Amino acid sequence: MAANDALFIGKVIHRFEKLPSTNLYAAELLAKSRPAEGTAISTFEQWDGRGQIGSGWVAEPGKNLTLSIILYPAFLPVRLQFRLNQAVALAVYDCAEHFLGRGVTIKWPNDIYWQNTKIAGILIQNVLAGVHIQSSVIGIGLNVNQQVFPDHLPNPGSLSLALQNRELELEAVENRLFGALEKRYLSLREGRFFALNETYCQKLYKLQEPARFETPDGKAFSGAIQGIDETGKLIIHTEQDGDRHFDIKQIRFIHHP
Repeated sequence: MAANDALFIGKVIHRFEKLPSTNLYAAELLAKSRPAEGTAISTFEQWDGRGQIGSGWVAEPGKNLTLSIILYPAFLPVRLQFRLNQAVALAVYDCAEHFLGRGVTIKWPNDIYWQNTKIAGILIQNVLAGVHIQSSVIGIGLNVNQQVFPDHLPNPGSLSLALQNRELELEAVENRLFGALEKRYLSLREGRFFALNETYCQKLYKLQEPARFETPDGKAFSGAIQGIDETGKLIIHTEQDGDRHFDIKQIRFIHHP
């Protein structure tokens, strides 16, 4: 098994058997100290993990990666914070693609899919200082060896299921993730925004494919994803209204029309 060869991501790691939330623990660390950049918090079991827009993250204990990483992207203006989102999503994509090959995509804004199943979720919590980001907690849930999921989850998946039930060594996946995250984060720090954005858009789930969407008031419509705008909003082309721009709370995919 390859060791973690990243320079700073995951070099300091706090491991726990159980935690309510790795993001919460990381936030508490930041409130009373300044941990080294790249410090990771990992747990075998998490019972209060959160996803986007307050959704929960369900993971079978000991089967998956549930972790958070502390970063200090003070170089990034608040108006460009979605670029951090893109870098992290691409890192998790890179990790999954290493093990699965073709079929991995990024479901906007930052879920990772294999075919039509969700294998990873990301929750980034930023602390702002003026017009820049002071600190970030990067929460990542990556389904690795879980093969049975609760019925209420709409389309869950895992690396193991995609590999026809072959199990992977968790530490090997974790080390691959740390290396991928460091590489994408350093690209971000070097200001390679255009390349990150271009790659992110190329990897989008359902890119330029007919798909069904729904607005919060229950109105369904058809369209095709074209990409994202400079603020991170999703651009969907519709025959009736042309290109429309949506924030994360303004749109959702309909997976089963």
